[in-house]
Amino acid sequence: MRYRARAEYDGTEFAGFQVQPGARTVQGVLEAALAHLSGGIRQPVDGAGRTDAGVHAEGQVIAFTYSGRLSAAGLAEALNGLLPPDVAIRDLRRAARGFHPRYAARFREYRYTVWNGPRSPLRERTALWMRTRLDTDSMAQAAQAFVGRHDFSAFGGADPQPVRNVVHIRVRREGHLVTIDVRADAFLRGMVRRMVAALLEVGRGKMETTAVAAALADRRPAFGGVAAPAKGLSLRRVVLGRRPGRASGEHEER
Repeated sequence: MRYRARAEYDGTEFAGFQVQPGARTVQGVLEAALAHLSGGIRQPVDGAGRTDAGVHAEGQVIAFTYSGRLSAAGLAEALNGLLPPDVAIRDLRRAARGFHPRYAARFREYRYTVWNGPRSPLRERTALWMRTRLDTDSMAQAAQAFVGRHDFSAFGGADPQPVRNVVHIRVRREGHLVTIDVRADAFLRGMVRRMVAALLEVGRGKMETTAVAAALADRRPAFGGVAAPAKGLSLRRVVLGRRPGRASGEHEER
């Protein structure tokens, strides 16, 4: 039977979601736990996004095939009992045969978090610390250049199909906490962190708001290809549903 679930993980100690030889990955520990419940037979665990080393998730969608006797509730409980403390699953349920979350995702939403206050070791585990107060109004203004369907070559890894549709971006401050939410149909490799790096320069007063739009139009690697640190990024939500014009070979934020 095919199952799907939401996965939450602290990416700090992981080399990313996707299995890599000799590295600790989210996919690897999920597959190991599932194999323990399947007589040692390893089944692939598919994800909606291939997050990179240090990137977190609270709304990753996974899917796998399980042929054992446990009910969905029993399977979820058993898997969570086997998984390490930095990974958990929830909302496990039956899925259609052949369901793959990467291709079923209509939109993905990432959140980048900045702690813009005094040193805070707990907050800094999943947020970038910046002492200089950020001008979030200017950041929000600059961010609107990303909204819409564009060639994002300037802000992502090389891809034969670099056009992506950013449907929403929001920069918000609550006290010392600054969040940047980006929703799109799909993302190029490194795209969100490179977008954030540019917006942070605007927030620090090091760059004019118009520079972001100019860099996007130029299509060459923007601002030397600099990217914000992975620890501030989290795959917040995956919206499932059929969408037209899905490009083959789409990459996700890594």
